Amino acid sequence: MLADARSVGFLGPAPIAVGVAHARGFMVEIPAPERLVDLGSGGGLPGLVLADCWPKAQVFLVESNQQRCQFLAEAVERLGFGDRVVVLQERAETTGRRPELRGTIDLVVARGFGPPAVTAECGAPLLGVGGRLVVSEPPAEVPGEAPRWPSEALAELGLAPDRVWATEFHYRSLAQVRPCPERYPRRVGIPAKRPLY
Repeated sequence: MLADARSVGFLGPAPIAVGVAHARGFMVEIPAPERLVDLGSGGGLPGLVLADCWPKAQVFLVESNQQRCQFLAEAVERLGFGDRVVVLQERAETTGRRPELRGTIDLVVARGFGPPAVTAECGAPLLGVGGRLVVSEPPAEVPGEAPRWPSEALAELGLAPDRVWATEFHYRSLAQVRPCPERYPRRVGIPAKRPLY
């Protein structure tokens, strides 16, 4: 399925094995979740790989592009994941307002979803207290530049820095330490147009 995704331009040119290794890296410091959301699922990385590695998890693949959603729905069916993997064709801001999902998710993952402020604002409303937002990161902060994940801004969303780790790739975990305020996420497009930091 991932080779098919790459052939139609939904994944980059890197070897499939590299993409799978990148996806599995999200699991290294994280216990198996009961409910998982992949923001911006695209061609299925990391969402499909994590769904395969965590066979008891309920997984929500969030993707706004119709063609990619059609591909993901086909992949879910072909892989036999239909009883526990749901494809949501919508913007992440909309997903964060779904009453059946808001504040109920153990793990939100994001691989290339968007800038840190957008990822945090779209991920935090989904997480229950104790849940984690895990993102794929550049290797390190750049000296002299503003921090990518400032503690004060994250606290506004109920998030706190948790841990960082590296395999071949680099990851950062943020913990939901209190419920995200009801005003977040803001309307579709606003987190990107007027980022919190």
